[in-house]
Amino acid sequence: MDNMLPVSAAPSAFALRPAQSALVIIDMQRDFLEPGGFGAALGNDVSQLRRAIAPNQRLLAAWRAAGLTVIHTREGHRPDLADLPPAKHRRGDAPLKIGDAGPMGRILVRGEAGHDIIAELYPIAGEPVIDKPGKGAFFATDLHAILQNLGIAQLVVTGVTTEVCVNTTIREANDRGYDCLAVADCCASYFPEFHEAGLRMISAQGGIFGWVGNSAAIIEAISQRSDPDA
Repeated sequence: MDNMLPVSAAPSAFALRPAQSALVIIDMQRDFLEPGGFGAALGNDVSQLRRAIAPNQRLLAAWRAAGLTVIHTREGHRPDLADLPPAKHRRGDAPLKIGDAGPMGRILVRGEAGHDIIAELYPIAGEPVIDKPGKGAFFATDLHAILQNLGIAQLVVTGVTTEVCVNTTIREANDRGYDCLAVADCCASYFPEFHEAGLRMISAQGGIFGWVGNSAAIIEAISQRSDPDA
């Protein structure tokens, strides 16, 4: 087993065990992050999400270089929408709904251009992609089975949006016994105040759901692990 690597975080240092850790990148999809996508069509400022792309690229490159587990998620539904609850479909008064024709194909439908992951963070061979019908990455997916088969006990979580899919996934993971480290600069929300609140909820009360750190501290830790002179 790898030695534990201390990573600066709140509410306390996170004891990273690289061989038992997976980087989980949540929903960095074209429809959410690109200027011509679904998120923008609803009037959201996608630049709020795009600021997380460069930090994710740096962390992903370091994680891959260290030979560690990477997992990506995408929120979306079957083309026949059989897995779309009516309550989710009718939510709100938006002009475009899930399954409608959007700027990049049918909105949040698997196989459509907008559903796919942005080019900057695209998965490579051997990196599982979890297609999830809900906010949390564990609901109605095989994520838990994959993690158990790989011997993963810790999740380093990034992506969008902080207060919704990132937070839900970390809460689900916490209930399943995983230690979670949310990477603040690699997460984002359309609403900055929700981003900050979402991170505080994770680390509050002595880390009720997990830890919150930053990408630079994680990169430094795993780089030292890869350096034989460190």
